[in-house]
Amino acid sequence: MNLAETGTRTATSPTQALPVAAAPGIEAWHVASPVVPMIALSFTFEGGAAQDPEGKSGTAQMLSRLLDEGAGDLDSNAFQEALAARAIELSFHTGPDSIGGSLKTLLTHADEAIRLLALALAEPRFDAPAIERVRAQMIASLRYQQNDPGVLASRRYFRTAFPDHPYGRPSSGTIESVSAITRDDLVAMHRTLIGRGGLKVAAVGAFDADGIAAMIQRAFGGLPEAGPLKPVPPTSIRELGSRIVVDLDVPQSVIRFGLPGIAWRDPDFIPAYVLNHILGGGAFTSRLFQEVREKRGLAYSVGTSLTSHRAVAMTWGYTATKNERVTEALDVIGDEIARLITDGPCDEELQKAKDYLTGSYALGFDTSTKIAGQLVQIAFEGLGMDYIARRNDMVANVTQADIRRAGARTLGDGKMLVVAAGRPTGM
Repeated sequence: MNLAETGTRTATSPTQALPVAAAPGIEAWHVASPVVPMIALSFTFEGGAAQDPEGKSGTAQMLSRLLDEGAGDLDSNAFQEALAARAIELSFHTGPDSIGGSLKTLLTHADEAIRLLALALAEPRFDAPAIERVRAQMIASLRYQQNDPGVLASRRYFRTAFPDHPYGRPSSGTIESVSAITRDDLVAMHRTLIGRGGLKVAAVGAFDADGIAAMIQRAFGGLPEAGPLKPVPPTSIRELGSRIVVDLDVPQSVIRFGLPGIAWRDPDFIPAYVLNHILGGGAFTSRLFQEVREKRGLAYSVGTSLTSHRAVAMTWGYTATKNERVTEALDVIGDEIARLITDGPCDEELQKAKDYLTGSYALGFDTSTKIAGQLVQIAFEGLGMDYIARRNDMVANVTQADIRRAGARTLGDGKMLVVAAGRPTGM
């Protein structure tokens, strides 16, 4: 649910987030920001691509792409013209466990923006021309991706890591699955996902509590309860220790690798987050960046991140290098993981990581849209809105013992699932 940086800078502190009384099933928060006469709204519904019907992966993504393709008495062209006439920015997105969106508008156009949002969510038309146009766009993208080594490596990784599990299926679908999606599938998916149960909303802008409560009621209060979600069973990464090649005639192999992770709700997430920054999360300061790129020139970019889904968490890594140097790059990555397992970071390295992570945290709240996105993500993860005030202290208090404990749970014995798309030698 990471949103692009848009909006206008605001001086409002994110710790001023206040709850909003809304319809049952809706958890809503707002930050009043009188600096600029605009509104930024973010929202997310529980359930996403993991709810796709068997054999029809891509259904949730197609749904999110069709929500603004006509609603109520407005066909696709009329709906888009209504947005453009008032410079209203409305978008939707789908993840493995959620479907959501964002809205940005000037305060003077708020009534129309909310009307259009409510229509898109409650009364999407799913007109045949719009369905076929979006289907054609998705299939064209999938055809293009058939020769994209990064996409091929990622898809093979997830299919291998999570076989016979919803996370193993591509959220964008396949040419065959997207071709098979019907209007009835989209209507059923809409009925399942778009409802008040589990809905999280955050709004930032120049309005008071009563104003935002009325706005959220108009936008979301008319939605029915969402349909029952299919259970997504807990899972873990399979085939750790395996190295898999996706044969592709390119001079450089694209590499994806993964190890176990820790969910955001877990008490050990913050120590794992600090450890990941040291390993591969720091853009220019991480061990992998220094060892793989700076010292050896093996790759232009290399890094890791913590990925937290509802049913699994993992440490996700990436790089790309010449075919003949893939084994060397993987050996260096493995050696750095082994060094962290054995020795951990030194005290100075740990302190620098904590200083950076605490100092940069405010940059995630420097626009209205970022603030709304952060609030929704925190609500979706069930962290409690006081997380914003607690987070930097939690980072600052991470100890070497915390790092060792988190390392044992994430890095473990250092075994990775590795997928390389290309023609690597010696792998």
